[in-house]
Amino acid sequence: MTAPVAGAIWGRAEQQEFRSRVRGCLLGGAIGDALGAGVEFDSLEAIRATHGPQGVGDYVQAYGRRGAVTDDTQMTLFTVDGLIRAHVRRDTGAWHPPTDVHAAYRRWYRTQHEWGPDERREGDGWLAREEWLYARRAPGNACLSGLADEAMGTVEKPKNPDSKGCGTVMRSAPFGLLVGWEPQLVFQLGVECAAQTHGHPTGRLAAGAFAAITHALVRGEGLDAAVQKALVQLGSWPDHEETTDALKRALGAVRQGLPSPERVASLGEGWVAEEALAIGVYCALVAEDMEHGLLLAVNHGGDSDSTGSVCGNLLGALHGETALPPGWLVELEGRAAIAELADDFALEMTQGPALHGPGESSAAWLERYPRG
Repeated sequence: MTAPVAGAIWGRAEQQEFRSRVRGCLLGGAIGDALGAGVEFDSLEAIRATHGPQGVGDYVQAYGRRGAVTDDTQMTLFTVDGLIRAHVRRDTGAWHPPTDVHAAYRRWYRTQHEWGPDERREGDGWLAREEWLYARRAPGNACLSGLADEAMGTVEKPKNPDSKGCGTVMRSAPFGLLVGWEPQLVFQLGVECAAQTHGHPTGRLAAGAFAAITHALVRGEGLDAAVQKALVQLGSWPDHEETTDALKRALGAVRQGLPSPERVASLGEGWVAEEALAIGVYCALVAEDMEHGLLLAVNHGGDSDSTGSVCGNLLGALHGETALPPGWLVELEGRAAIAELADDFALEMTQGPALHGPGESSAAWLERYPRG
């Protein structure tokens, strides 16, 4: 992968807007994840029987608390960590973001098998030392098996070649935050990093499409236009038909009448990549506000945390952090760390060269995001 051309100089207003969209995307996705965590494996009938005819309307107990996040948020955060590390290492002349993202996913993999962080691993950086991330929250088998050894899956030789689980999509919004990149490179990076755990073309292309849609939103485009652009990009890739059809069904469902859980169910259950993408996109398209969209995205009989996460990433990227429901934000697990990582990402993308120069500030940044 060649390095993208550097973007224009950032003004203060542009920096503030970008930071708001990054925060909105990461925190919004985490809120959607947490809303769906307690009903992930329940049917719609079971959700209504337990929570009333309208279904879940707030956080419910999951993993011993309200507002708990799952592997969806965990892996999304490590995607961000890998992208920051890739940009930091660019100063050395080393430039291959999939390698840095893979190293970050391997750090996530260790959190799923170890009791807590090891302070002796100086190269891990600050995120891997966050103890709350060492909780196992029903991670996908393909994600675990794909990262079980040091060999990195590629498009030419992917891990789990028949898998198209939604584990590719739910972690891929951060690729879309690379606003200085060209859209086709963002799409390509999403595809390449998906191949590290899921080899089926649909699993890879759904991740690339999600990254491309998020990218257009962060650049200030509307959601419908962003989806249309992603469809154009999809058409240039082989074996795109499943992903293309899923997105077209999502657009079609918008025109079929008022949104409902039954209309969400017509798009699938979300366990596979194209269905999770379609449900998240549909719920974001019809959302009256963030609360309405997220509740629609989790109240169905399927992978509620992943579809909630995708919808939250999209709505947060579209509207920024001020659209986040404050009550849900307050109870969100890991809120401070997610916001801190979002701010670091925004700093790296807008102020990177100033962070890597000589001086104590550079040393502090490289301790957080080591080049090794």
